[in-house]
Amino acid sequence: MQSEIAEHIASLPRKRMGAGVLFVDESDRVLLVEPTYKDYWELPGGVVEADESPYAAAVREVREELGLTIVPGRLLVVDWVPSGIYPGDGVMFVYDGGVLSADQAAAIELQVEELRSWAWCDDGEAAARLPDVLARRVAAARRARTEGAMAYLEDGSAVGQAAP
Repeated sequence: MQSEIAEHIASLPRKRMGAGVLFVDESDRVLLVEPTYKDYWELPGGVVEADESPYAAAVREVREELGLTIVPGRLLVVDWVPSGIYPGDGVMFVYDGGVLSADQAAAIELQVEELRSWAWCDDGEAAARLPDVLARRVAAARRARTEGAMAYLEDGSAVGQAAP
């Protein structure tokens, strides 16, 4: 009986997951990174590995990509993403990284195999550098950070509401 249940569970669909962190500076600009393997910018973060929690992935990815050891705050956004650029649907998590001081930002050491650069971006700059779905996710994370409520999105848009 147990082996049948285990086999059934192993046959169930799986979703890819990603985790990122929203950092802002003292001027309320968002930290974005420019990957070497993509033609667009994104939040620091990456793929959640097997048997790793999304929170642990966010901590690991920030350490690997930026050389910063952080303790992210609360979950700001959960975003279900349909199949599209990548096969299969996925779930993306965005955690609150808080305000990075100038000293903390100066300590950033990019993982050059993965990242070309990073930049502080105001809302307009972020919207110009991010694909639409990521721009909507970052905007929702910024709202969740200031309003105190976590946002659930589907493909970057609030469920039951028009995209901002």
